Amino acid sequence: MPEQRSGVVSVVLVNFRGTDDTLSAIEHLGRIDWPADRLEIIVVENASGDDSAERIRREAPGVRLIESSENLGFAGGCNLGVAASSGEYVAFLNNDARPDAAWISAAVGRFEQSARVGAVASRVLDWDGEKVDYIGSAMTWFGQGYKPLTAQPVPATPDRTKDVLFGTGSAMFVRRSVYDQLGGFDERYFMFFEDVDLGWRLNLLGHRFVYEPDSLAFHKHHASMSSFGAFKESYLLERNALYTMFKNLGDEALDDLLPATLALTVRRGVAKGGLDSASFDLRAGASNDPTMEISKETVAAVYAIDQFVENLPGLVEAREAVQASRVVSDSRIWALFGETDAPSYTDEHYLEGYDKLANAFPVTESPAVTRVLIVTGDPLGAKMAGPAIRAWSMAEALAKDNLVTLVSLAGVEPMSAPFEIAHVRPGDDRAMKRFEQETDVVVFQGLAMALFDSLRTTDKIVVADIYDPMHLEQLEQGRELGAAQWDKQVLDATDVLNEQLERGDFFLCASERQRHFYLGQLAALGRINPANYADDPDLERLIAVVPFGLSEQPPVHERSVLKGVLPGIGADDKVLLWSGGLYNWFDPTSLIRAVAKVSETHDDVRLFFQGTKHPHPGVPEMGIVAQSRALASELGVLGRSVFFNDSWVDYADRQNYLTEADAGVSTHFAHVETTFSFRTRILDYLWAGLPMVVTEGDHFAQLVAEEKLGVVVPSGDVDALAAALETVLFDEKFIRAAKRNVQRVRERYFWGTVLEPLTAFAADPRHAADLVARGVVSGGSPARRTTRRRKKHGLRHDVGLFFHYLQNGGPKVVVTKVRSRLGRR
Repeated sequence: MPEQRSGVVSVVLVNFRGTDDTLSAIEHLGRIDWPADRLEIIVVENASGDDSAERIRREAPGVRLIESSENLGFAGGCNLGVAASSGEYVAFLNNDARPDAAWISAAVGRFEQSARVGAVASRVLDWDGEKVDYIGSAMTWFGQGYKPLTAQPVPATPDRTKDVLFGTGSAMFVRRSVYDQLGGFDERYFMFFEDVDLGWRLNLLGHRFVYEPDSLAFHKHHASMSSFGAFKESYLLERNALYTMFKNLGDEALDDLLPATLALTVRRGVAKGGLDSASFDLRAGASNDPTMEISKETVAAVYAIDQFVENLPGLVEAREAVQASRVVSDSRIWALFGETDAPSYTDEHYLEGYDKLANAFPVTESPAVTRVLIVTGDPLGAKMAGPAIRAWSMAEALAKDNLVTLVSLAGVEPMSAPFEIAHVRPGDDRAMKRFEQETDVVVFQGLAMALFDSLRTTDKIVVADIYDPMHLEQLEQGRELGAAQWDKQVLDATDVLNEQLERGDFFLCASERQRHFYLGQLAALGRINPANYADDPDLERLIAVVPFGLSEQPPVHERSVLKGVLPGIGADDKVLLWSGGLYNWFDPTSLIRAVAKVSETHDDVRLFFQGTKHPHPGVPEMGIVAQSRALASELGVLGRSVFFNDSWVDYADRQNYLTEADAGVSTHFAHVETTFSFRTRILDYLWAGLPMVVTEGDHFAQLVAEEKLGVVVPSGDVDALAAALETVLFDEKFIRAAKRNVQRVRERYFWGTVLEPLTAFAADPRHAADLVARGVVSGGSPARRTTRRRKKHGLRHDVGLFFHYLQNGGPKVVVTKVRSRLGRR
């Protein structure tokens, strides 16, 4: 297998007796807006039995040609091409398609936004760009994936980025590491639905398949199965649909859907053959001849089921692997299915059978799913501070099994996510009430309950994220405001927290220290009582430790930002990074003095303060920022040894700063806020594997000391601080040991680990026992949303079929069905 090259895209084209088209596609790839040294074109010649290989070799010498000794179908051909590729991303392009200039760049841009994006589905139009080939995916309850609006005029409304179940094999991208994890396309399929299966399995593993409309391709779509026999297409579609649902559906869904699917497959075959299955009834008086002539379309359905049976041993093995590795529930995947109640065939006899099955079996009911509303007070976008990052990570984790809406009270930038994102202005209770009414569980931070009556009076299950003890924070933040205002801000924050602690069903804090502190406050409010204690003596169903977390994907250095770039910081300088913002409860002045002292003997030491202006417009620049600048200027180190970023580093860009740093620093004053704080910047240092210098007294100082992740110093001790900086920057033995320890410890703080108490609660949410006992709320788990079974008759059925036929068959099919209905009535 060739060694993979970062940033390279390998485009795989499979050729089977379509060399003219293949050469045209290669020519268009040569015009694409993408660096030639980051593009690899691989053509799989799939045993065409003609001069295809010779022509491609002669007319496209720049491509890598792979010759197969047999026709492996689309699935096998693609796998063969990928095996020969070296790109970080693999792209699949039908040989009768042409890419737009931005086809690759738009897709790679989407990958770079999140490591969770495992695949990108391109927007595909017909050759003239007038009709739809692919702008999204859907799945019937009987396992047949389809593309809504195919062959219809391109919608006038702008397309939007969204998560999909699958992309079309005619133009899509997959991260190579994810493709390998999936084992590529399932070659049992040969052709049809292999892209559906790949996408479904990809989603089950927790990766995202994102539709990116700016990644555009045009498709002739002139290929036809007619020369091989249309019945063979029917056979492959029926068989592969059974393969797909059998492998990927969970146990409960498979038990519900497989019997009806098998029956519907037979009904479809009978209808396509124009047969009367009642003709074998003894009372029918039909011919007693042992043979009869029937359509191969009918036999195709029977053969498909028989081949499903024949291949069951291998399918059972594949199913066991898929189900053992899945991390996403059927209830969440079902949300990507779109309109599942889509008959897919228009014969009246077939539709009558479809209706009978849909009424007899629970095939049109979606699995139960919990709806979760998460509210953060911080803006969502490229520049996100701690609260927004935490809320976003919660939404990502909960979206694997639940329908999640993430609401910001401070603004939202366009972002791609596997959940809904919305903005509600503080005080707009009408808007918030709409979200509250449509949810089962509310998770919020900060002031949300105080700002909205709908959240204060909700009867939904309430999870209060109190990882930020705001009343303790106000003891420092309000110090500069005068005695009266200072007192008011602390009392207001205390009232806000008390209201949350009195109403919440479940609480999240950031450390064991905080948990003990909040248990005391809960006890004072009467929440530590027999009702909550009876079945939960540890009170873990009342309050759990959910620290701030970090990504399992290590930071990657994508561009230089400090060393050799920022004036005054050389390429070989030693950089101390202050990650995050500067607030009054920190002690940057002692750090600046210590750096000035170290610089007397080491002229290559540089301290960079990463954030001074908070991304939330409501958070003012604090006085300590000006004091720090003034001190650095007074000591003669401003712009020489000490540097300030005038703004805030983009969330996605912070990895470049971290990977250029040699050590992380965080210094603060000794007071009660410190005791119960959780400095999220320390997690950035863990993420980047940096040794660190921190002030004693908080949760992370204890961790750094116990696990030997760096050096812990007393508050305000400049000499001890200077000595510690010398150690973490120049003591190579100490540095190596600290980095090894950081690598080991950081696994405890991966988001997937720290959020387990929240995801476990969301899997079985319930009101706190004492709130039920006091009549504050009614008992029981939330009423989970399902799609009720609908009776398939009358006007509602006709209207539903009208839109289905219009979207998936076009006006001609609609006209045919209307005439059929009118004639029958």
